[in-house]
Amino acid sequence: MEDKFSITDATTKLWDKLDGWIDAIILKLPNIVMALLVIILFYILARVLRKFFKNVLLKKVSQVSIQEIISKVVFVSVLLIGFFVALGVLELDKVLTSILAGAGVIGLAVGLALQGTLSNTFGGLILSFMPQLKINDWIEAEGTSGKVTEISLRNIIITQADNNMVVIPNSKFIDGAFTNYTLNKRGRVFVSCGVGYESDLQAVENLTVKVIQDNFEQQDNEEVEFFFTEFGGSSINFVVRFWTDLQNKKMELASQHKAIKLIKTHFDQKDINIPFPIRTLDFGKNNLTILSEKGESSS
Repeated sequence: MEDKFSITDATTKLWDKLDGWIDAIILKLPNIVMALLVIILFYILARVLRKFFKNVLLKKVSQVSIQEIISKVVFVSVLLIGFFVALGVLELDKVLTSILAGAGVIGLAVGLALQGTLSNTFGGLILSFMPQLKINDWIEAEGTSGKVTEISLRNIIITQADNNMVVIPNSKFIDGAFTNYTLNKRGRVFVSCGVGYESDLQAVENLTVKVIQDNFEQQDNEEVEFFFTEFGGSSINFVVRFWTDLQNKKMELASQHKAIKLIKTHFDQKDINIPFPIRTLDFGKNNLTILSEKGESSS
């Protein structure tokens, strides 16, 4: 009899509990419907915002992967906001507080565990919106120079002139300094040379400046600059500086190449000596001795 009473009593309590839940559901039915409508509306809004971000606001971002990740972050963020609003409509304030507290603890733990990865990720987002850096720009950073071929959420890839690729983590790149040669269309080129001590220095300067001016157009506020720099062992050395279109290392080398050929050709025509050192060596039995050293003409 006692077992029968216990089973009947438990069953009665269970049905009472279920009846109470059913009554609560019926009473909360308008709230449940409203919460479902809120979730549906926020889902539609999330899709619209994701499409808007991807097709309009992120057009300047060159990396498709970064466009996708930002669009997904926007989509998930809007859905989470809709979820929290729906919990508020259902008057589940305690549940909402518990979820937010748990999310804070989990977020802190994940942030500490993935500190380096998150740093690179945010670095990639910063680089994507940085106007001073774009794909195909020629830069120099961390002792490496080359063309920017990829900016991902983890690193930046630079292709050097020898076609080798250098991978630099975004966090390290952001914290360091870099030079972007592509930002300015014009740049200054330096060419060094030397002439013999017997040369007319003023004639050398006039000829060099004229040759450069005739072959490299100087725009407003630009000019060819010529300076003698030192008395060398066999020559009086000088440097000539001039402006030209300059957006990568190849263009700089091409300009130097052209200028050197022009200077050499015109110096030969005017019999201006470009000396080079000549050493006389004595290969003795035990020692190598320099007997003499002098400058000789290159012509």
